[in-house]
Amino acid sequence: MTLYAHVVGWGKYVPRHVLTNDELARTVDTTDEWIRERTGIGQRHLAEDDETTASMAIQAARQALDVARLNPARLDLIIVATATPDHVFPATACLIQDALGASHAAAFDLSAGCSGFVYGLSVAANLLTAGAYQTALVIGAETLSRIVNWTDRNTCVLFGDGAGAVILQVGENEGGVLASVLGADGSGGDLLRLPAGGSKIPTSHRSVTDGLHFIEMEGRQVFRFAVRTMPAATREVLAKVGLSPTDLDLLIPHQANQRIIEAAAKSLELSAETVYSNLERHGNTSAASIPIALCEAVEEGRIQPGNLVVAVGFGAGLTWGAAAIRWTRPLPAPLPRWQQFLRRLRYFLARFRSRVRRVRRRLSAHWVRDDLNGREKDV
Repeated sequence: MTLYAHVVGWGKYVPRHVLTNDELARTVDTTDEWIRERTGIGQRHLAEDDETTASMAIQAARQALDVARLNPARLDLIIVATATPDHVFPATACLIQDALGASHAAAFDLSAGCSGFVYGLSVAANLLTAGAYQTALVIGAETLSRIVNWTDRNTCVLFGDGAGAVILQVGENEGGVLASVLGADGSGGDLLRLPAGGSKIPTSHRSVTDGLHFIEMEGRQVFRFAVRTMPAATREVLAKVGLSPTDLDLLIPHQANQRIIEAAAKSLELSAETVYSNLERHGNTSAASIPIALCEAVEEGRIQPGNLVVAVGFGAGLTWGAAAIRWTRPLPAPLPRWQQFLRRLRYFLARFRSRVRRVRRRLSAHWVRDDLNGREKDV
Protein backbone atom coordinates (compact mmCIF):
# COMPACT_ATOMS: atom_id res chain seq x y z
CA MET A 1 0.00 0.00 0.00
CA THR A 2 1.39 3.40 -1.04
CA LEU A 3 1.01 6.24 1.45
CA TYR A 4 0.92 9.94 0.67
CA ALA A 5 1.54 12.98 2.88
CA HIS A 6 -1.29 15.44 2.24
CA VAL A 7 -1.38 19.10 3.24
CA VAL A 8 -4.58 19.25 5.31
CA GLY A 9 -4.03 22.49 7.24
CA TRP A 10 -2.23 25.78 6.79
CA GLY A 11 -1.83 29.01 8.73
CA LYS A 12 0.28 32.14 9.01
CA TYR A 13 1.01 35.01 11.34
CA VAL A 14 2.70 38.35 10.68
CA PRO A 15 3.17 41.05 13.33
CA ARG A 16 0.93 44.13 13.29
CA HIS A 17 3.89 46.54 13.24
CA VAL A 18 4.68 47.50 9.63
CA LEU A 19 7.88 49.32 8.66
CA THR A 20 7.64 50.96 5.23
CA ASN A 21 10.55 51.93 3.01
CA ASP A 22 9.85 55.61 3.61
CA GLU A 23 10.01 55.10 7.38
CA LEU A 24 13.25 53.16 7.02
CA ALA A 25 14.71 55.98 4.90
CA ARG A 26 14.44 58.30 7.92
CA THR A 27 17.06 56.28 9.82
CA VAL A 28 19.36 54.89 7.12
CA ASP A 29 20.74 56.26 3.85
CA THR A 30 18.21 54.82 1.40
CA THR A 31 14.98 55.63 -0.45
CA ASP A 32 11.78 53.81 -1.32
CA GLU A 33 12.79 53.95 -5.00
CA TRP A 34 16.25 52.48 -4.30
CA ILE A 35 14.83 49.58 -2.28
CA ARG A 36 12.02 48.76 -4.73
CA GLU A 37 14.31 48.90 -7.76
CA ARG A 38 16.88 46.51 -6.27
CA THR A 39 14.65 44.18 -4.27
CA GLY A 40 10.95 44.69 -5.02
CA ILE A 41 10.23 45.21 -1.30
CA GLY A 42 7.85 47.94 -0.16
CA GLN A 43 7.43 47.12 3.52
CA ARG A 44 8.11 44.48 6.14
CA HIS A 45 6.45 43.36 9.40
CA LEU A 46 8.48 43.58 12.62
CA ALA A 47 7.85 41.70 15.86
CA GLU A 48 6.74 43.69 18.86
CA ASP A 49 8.83 43.56 22.04
CA ASP A 50 6.63 40.83 23.53
CA GLU A 51 6.63 38.69 20.38
CA THR A 52 9.10 35.88 19.71
CA THR A 53 9.68 33.21 17.12
CA ALA A 54 7.74 30.77 19.32
CA SER A 55 4.79 33.07 19.95
CA MET A 56 4.38 33.82 16.24
CA ALA A 57 4.75 30.14 15.35
CA ILE A 58 2.06 29.22 17.88
CA GLN A 59 -0.40 31.60 16.21
CA ALA A 60 0.34 30.13 12.76
CA ALA A 61 0.09 26.58 14.12
CA ARG A 62 -3.28 27.22 15.77
CA GLN A 63 -4.63 28.56 12.48
CA ALA A 64 -3.36 25.48 10.65
CA LEU A 65 -4.99 23.21 13.25
CA ASP A 66 -8.27 25.08 12.77
CA VAL A 67 -8.14 24.57 9.00
CA ALA A 68 -7.38 20.88 9.48
CA ARG A 69 -10.09 20.57 12.18
CA LEU A 70 -7.46 18.76 14.21
CA ASN A 71 -7.00 18.36 17.95
CA PRO A 72 -3.32 19.11 18.85
CA ALA A 73 -3.24 15.88 20.87
CA ARG A 74 -3.35 14.01 17.54
CA LEU A 75 -0.06 15.52 16.34
CA ASP A 76 2.79 13.01 16.21
CA LEU A 77 5.60 15.32 15.12
CA ILE A 78 6.46 19.03 15.21
CA ILE A 79 9.33 20.44 13.15
CA VAL A 80 10.25 24.12 13.38
CA ALA A 81 12.53 25.53 10.71
CA THR A 82 14.21 28.68 12.00
CA ALA A 83 17.49 30.56 12.10
CA THR A 84 16.24 32.67 15.00
CA PRO A 85 15.07 30.26 17.73
CA ASP A 86 13.98 31.64 21.08
CA HIS A 87 16.96 29.86 22.68
CA VAL A 88 19.90 27.74 21.55
CA PHE A 89 18.13 25.13 23.65
CA PRO A 90 15.49 24.07 24.46
CA ALA A 91 14.20 23.75 20.92
CA THR A 92 11.55 26.28 19.94
CA ALA A 93 9.53 23.29 18.74
CA CYS A 94 9.32 22.03 22.33
CA LEU A 95 7.95 25.39 23.52
CA ILE A 96 5.31 25.19 20.80
CA GLN A 97 4.47 21.57 21.62
CA ASP A 98 3.79 22.58 25.22
CA ALA A 99 1.72 25.66 24.30
CA LEU A 100 -0.46 23.71 21.88
CA GLY A 101 -1.02 20.81 24.24
CA ALA A 102 0.42 18.42 21.66
CA SER A 103 1.29 15.94 24.40
CA HIS A 104 2.01 12.99 22.07
CA ALA A 105 4.26 14.82 19.59
CA ALA A 106 8.00 14.57 19.17
CA ALA A 107 9.49 18.01 18.54
CA PHE A 108 12.74 19.44 17.18
CA ASP A 109 14.17 22.49 15.41
CA LEU A 110 15.79 22.42 11.99
CA SER A 111 18.41 24.90 10.76
CA ALA A 112 18.81 25.22 7.00
CA GLY A 113 18.50 28.98 6.54
CA CYS A 114 15.84 30.20 4.16
CA SER A 115 15.51 26.66 2.75
CA GLY A 116 14.46 25.43 6.18
CA PHE A 117 10.74 25.06 5.55
CA VAL A 118 11.29 22.94 2.42
CA TYR A 119 13.80 20.82 4.37
CA GLY A 120 11.24 20.37 7.16
CA LEU A 121 8.47 19.54 4.72
CA SER A 122 10.66 16.91 3.07
CA VAL A 123 11.71 15.31 6.38
CA ALA A 124 8.12 15.20 7.66
CA ALA A 125 6.66 13.86 4.41
CA ASN A 126 9.23 11.08 4.21
CA LEU A 127 8.63 10.06 7.83
CA LEU A 128 4.88 9.96 7.25
CA THR A 129 5.02 7.98 4.01
CA ALA A 130 7.45 5.54 5.64
CA GLY A 131 4.78 4.81 8.23
CA ALA A 132 6.67 6.27 11.20
CA TYR A 133 3.99 8.89 11.97
CA GLN A 134 0.44 9.79 10.93
CA THR A 135 0.32 13.57 11.39
CA ALA A 136 3.01 16.26 11.40
CA LEU A 137 3.12 20.01 11.95
CA VAL A 138 5.84 21.84 9.98
CA ILE A 139 6.51 25.49 10.80
CA GLY A 140 8.79 28.13 9.35
CA ALA A 141 9.20 31.05 11.76
CA GLU A 142 11.67 33.91 12.08
CA THR A 143 12.36 37.03 14.14
CA LEU A 144 15.06 38.39 11.86
CA SER A 145 14.61 41.97 13.06
CA ARG A 146 16.56 40.99 16.19
CA ILE A 147 19.70 40.00 14.25
CA VAL A 148 19.70 42.77 11.62
CA ASN A 149 22.06 45.73 11.76
CA TRP A 150 19.62 48.61 11.29
CA THR A 151 22.44 50.92 10.15
CA ASP A 152 23.49 48.64 7.27
CA ARG A 153 21.29 49.48 4.29
CA ASN A 154 22.49 46.45 2.33
CA THR A 155 20.81 44.07 4.76
CA CYS A 156 18.30 45.95 6.93
CA VAL A 157 16.05 46.75 3.95
CA LEU A 158 15.61 43.06 3.17
CA PHE A 159 14.27 41.26 6.20
CA GLY A 160 11.01 40.94 8.10
CA ASP A 161 9.39 38.75 10.75
CA GLY A 162 6.59 36.18 10.63
CA ALA A 163 5.57 32.55 10.73
CA GLY A 164 3.81 30.03 8.51
CA ALA A 165 2.71 26.47 9.18
CA VAL A 166 1.27 23.42 7.45
CA ILE A 167 -0.12 20.16 8.76
CA LEU A 168 0.66 16.96 6.88
CA GLN A 169 -1.45 13.84 7.29
CA VAL A 170 -1.06 10.37 5.82
CA GLY A 171 -3.61 9.23 3.29
CA GLU A 172 -3.96 6.45 0.73
CA ASN A 173 -5.39 8.63 -2.04
CA GLU A 174 -2.77 9.94 -4.44
CA GLY A 175 -1.57 13.51 -3.94
CA GLY A 176 0.09 15.68 -1.34
CA VAL A 177 3.88 15.96 -1.29
CA LEU A 178 4.81 13.99 -4.40
CA ALA A 179 8.59 14.46 -4.21
CA SER A 180 11.33 16.66 -2.81
CA VAL A 181 14.97 17.42 -3.50
CA LEU A 182 17.47 18.87 -1.04
CA GLY A 183 21.01 20.10 -1.53
CA ALA A 184 23.87 21.95 0.11
CA ASP A 185 27.24 23.49 -0.71
CA GLY A 186 29.09 24.26 2.51
CA SER A 187 31.90 25.98 0.64
CA GLY A 188 29.56 28.97 0.43
CA GLY A 189 28.83 29.02 4.13
CA ASP A 190 30.65 32.32 4.63
CA LEU A 191 28.47 34.14 2.07
CA LEU A 192 25.46 34.39 4.39
CA ARG A 193 26.05 33.96 8.10
CA LEU A 194 25.63 35.13 11.68
CA PRO A 195 29.25 35.04 12.92
CA ALA A 196 28.82 35.06 16.72
CA GLY A 197 26.57 33.41 19.25
CA GLY A 198 27.71 29.83 18.66
CA SER A 199 30.49 27.85 20.29
CA LYS A 200 33.15 29.19 17.91
CA ILE A 201 32.57 32.84 18.85
CA PRO A 202 30.60 32.84 22.11
CA THR A 203 28.78 35.98 23.16
CA SER A 204 31.16 38.47 24.78
CA HIS A 205 31.63 42.21 25.15
CA ARG A 206 33.96 42.11 22.16
CA SER A 207 31.58 40.16 19.91
CA VAL A 208 28.81 42.63 20.70
CA THR A 209 31.06 45.67 20.20
CA ASP A 210 32.28 44.29 16.87
CA GLY A 211 28.71 43.72 15.65
CA LEU A 212 29.23 40.00 15.15
CA HIS A 213 25.64 39.20 16.16
CA PHE A 214 24.25 40.76 12.98
CA ILE A 215 23.60 39.10 9.62
CA GLU A 216 26.51 39.28 7.18
CA MET A 217 25.86 38.67 3.48
CA GLU A 218 27.75 38.79 0.20
CA GLY A 219 24.71 39.88 -1.79
CA ARG A 220 26.02 39.50 -5.33
CA GLN A 221 27.33 35.98 -4.84
CA VAL A 222 24.15 34.86 -3.08
CA PHE A 223 22.16 36.39 -5.95
CA ARG A 224 24.08 34.40 -8.56
CA PHE A 225 23.76 31.22 -6.50
CA ALA A 226 19.99 31.67 -6.20
CA VAL A 227 19.46 32.39 -9.89
CA ARG A 228 21.21 29.09 -10.74
CA THR A 229 19.82 26.80 -8.08
CA MET A 230 16.11 27.70 -7.97
CA PRO A 231 15.31 26.75 -11.58
CA ALA A 232 17.56 23.68 -11.39
CA ALA A 233 15.91 22.42 -8.20
CA THR A 234 12.45 23.03 -9.68
CA ARG A 235 13.25 21.01 -12.79
CA GLU A 236 14.83 18.24 -10.71
CA VAL A 237 11.87 17.76 -8.37
CA LEU A 238 9.40 17.78 -11.27
CA ALA A 239 11.49 15.25 -13.18
CA LYS A 240 11.31 12.90 -10.17
CA VAL A 241 7.56 12.56 -10.74
CA GLY A 242 7.73 12.57 -14.53
CA LEU A 243 6.57 16.16 -14.98
CA SER A 244 8.01 19.41 -16.35
CA PRO A 245 7.60 23.16 -15.71
CA THR A 246 4.80 23.26 -18.30
CA ASP A 247 2.71 21.13 -15.91
CA LEU A 248 3.01 23.64 -13.10
CA ASP A 249 -0.03 25.53 -11.84
CA LEU A 250 1.91 27.66 -9.37
CA LEU A 251 5.53 28.15 -8.35
CA ILE A 252 6.08 29.44 -4.80
CA PRO A 253 9.70 30.59 -4.55
CA HIS A 254 11.53 31.82 -1.49
CA GLN A 255 10.72 35.52 -1.24
CA ALA A 256 14.19 37.07 -1.16
CA ASN A 257 14.43 39.41 -4.13
CA GLN A 258 12.01 40.13 -6.98
CA ARG A 259 14.81 40.05 -9.54
CA ILE A 260 15.73 36.53 -8.40
CA ILE A 261 12.10 35.43 -8.67
CA GLU A 262 11.76 36.93 -12.16
CA ALA A 263 15.05 35.37 -13.32
CA ALA A 264 13.90 31.94 -12.10
CA ALA A 265 10.55 32.35 -13.86
CA LYS A 266 12.30 33.34 -17.09
CA SER A 267 14.65 30.36 -16.92
CA LEU A 268 11.67 28.02 -16.40
CA GLU A 269 9.66 29.83 -19.11
CA LEU A 270 6.80 30.49 -16.69
CA SER A 271 4.33 33.34 -16.99
CA ALA A 272 3.99 35.90 -14.21
CA GLU A 273 0.59 34.39 -13.33
CA THR A 274 2.25 31.04 -12.59
CA VAL A 275 4.69 32.50 -10.04
CA TYR A 276 3.54 33.74 -6.64
CA SER A 277 5.15 36.76 -4.98
CA ASN A 278 4.22 38.60 -1.79
CA LEU A 279 7.68 40.08 -1.38
CA GLU A 280 6.42 43.65 -1.67
CA ARG A 281 4.29 43.21 1.48
CA HIS A 282 6.56 41.11 3.70
CA GLY A 283 10.19 41.31 2.58
CA ASN A 284 12.42 38.30 3.19
CA THR A 285 11.16 36.30 6.18
CA SER A 286 13.66 33.47 5.62
CA ALA A 287 12.22 30.06 6.57
CA ALA A 288 8.78 31.66 7.05
CA SER A 289 8.56 33.10 3.54
CA ILE A 290 7.38 30.00 1.64
CA PRO A 291 4.69 28.90 4.13
CA ILE A 292 3.37 32.48 4.45
CA ALA A 293 3.23 32.73 0.64
CA LEU A 294 1.56 29.31 0.43
CA CYS A 295 -1.18 30.38 2.86
CA GLU A 296 -1.81 33.65 1.05
CA ALA A 297 -1.95 31.91 -2.32
CA VAL A 298 -4.63 29.55 -1.00
CA GLU A 299 -6.58 32.43 0.57
CA GLU A 300 -6.47 34.34 -2.72
CA GLY A 301 -7.77 31.34 -4.69
CA ARG A 302 -4.49 30.88 -6.55
CA ILE A 303 -4.32 27.23 -5.42
CA GLN A 304 -7.23 24.86 -6.02
CA PRO A 305 -7.68 21.10 -5.47
CA GLY A 306 -5.86 19.20 -8.20
CA ASN A 307 -3.28 21.96 -8.78
CA LEU A 308 0.41 21.13 -9.01
CA VAL A 309 2.49 23.44 -6.81
CA VAL A 310 6.25 23.61 -6.37
CA ALA A 311 7.83 25.31 -3.36
CA VAL A 312 11.49 26.11 -3.93
CA GLY A 313 14.03 27.92 -1.78
CA PHE A 314 17.69 28.68 -1.16
CA GLY A 315 19.51 29.96 1.87
CA ALA A 316 22.42 30.06 4.25
CA GLY A 317 24.59 26.99 4.28
CA LEU A 318 24.47 27.32 1.33
CA THR A 319 21.35 25.18 0.97
CA TRP A 320 18.55 24.67 -1.49
CA GLY A 321 15.44 22.56 -1.76
CA ALA A 322 12.23 22.05 -3.70
CA ALA A 323 9.01 20.14 -3.04
CA ALA A 324 6.31 19.20 -5.57
CA ILE A 325 2.81 19.15 -4.07
CA ARG A 326 -0.46 17.98 -5.61
CA TRP A 327 -3.03 20.05 -3.73
CA THR A 328 -6.01 18.06 -2.46
CA ARG A 329 -7.85 20.30 0.03
CA PRO A 330 -10.35 23.11 -0.66
CA LEU A 331 -10.48 26.29 1.42
CA PRO A 332 -12.57 25.35 4.49
CA ALA A 333 -15.53 27.22 5.91
CA PRO A 334 -14.90 29.34 9.05
CA LEU A 335 -15.06 27.55 12.37
CA PRO A 336 -18.53 27.62 13.96
CA ARG A 337 -18.76 29.51 17.25
CA TRP A 338 -19.00 26.39 19.38
CA GLN A 339 -15.80 25.05 17.86
CA GLN A 340 -14.10 28.39 18.44
CA PHE A 341 -15.12 28.13 22.11
CA LEU A 342 -13.74 24.59 22.35
CA ARG A 343 -10.54 25.78 20.69
CA ARG A 344 -10.03 28.53 23.29
CA LEU A 345 -10.87 26.10 26.08
CA ARG A 346 -8.39 23.56 24.74
CA TYR A 347 -5.52 26.06 24.75
CA PHE A 348 -6.49 27.31 28.22
CA LEU A 349 -6.34 23.73 29.48
CA ALA A 350 -2.97 23.27 27.75
CA ARG A 351 -1.56 26.24 29.67
CA PHE A 352 -3.08 24.94 32.91
CA ARG A 353 -1.67 21.46 32.30
CA SER A 354 1.78 22.93 31.64
CA ARG A 355 1.73 24.86 34.93
CA VAL A 356 0.58 21.79 36.86
CA ARG A 357 3.41 19.75 35.38
CA ARG A 358 5.94 22.42 36.35
CA VAL A 359 4.69 22.45 39.93
CA ARG A 360 4.70 18.63 40.10
CA ARG A 361 8.25 18.57 38.76
CA ARG A 362 9.46 21.01 41.43
CA LEU A 363 7.68 19.10 44.19
CA SER A 364 9.09 15.82 42.89
CA ALA A 365 12.61 17.27 42.91
CA HIS A 366 12.05 18.48 46.48
CA TRP A 367 10.83 15.07 47.63
CA VAL A 368 13.75 13.30 45.97
CA ARG A 369 16.21 15.71 47.64
CA ASP A 370 14.64 15.15 51.06
CA ASP A 371 14.70 11.39 50.51
CA LEU A 372 18.40 11.46 49.58
CA ASN A 373 19.23 13.62 52.59
CA GLY A 374 17.37 11.16 54.86
CA ARG A 375 19.33 8.22 53.45
CA GLU A 376 22.62 10.02 54.02
CA LYS A 377 21.69 10.56 57.69
CA ASP A 378 20.83 6.88 58.08
CA VAL A 379 24.25 5.95 56.72
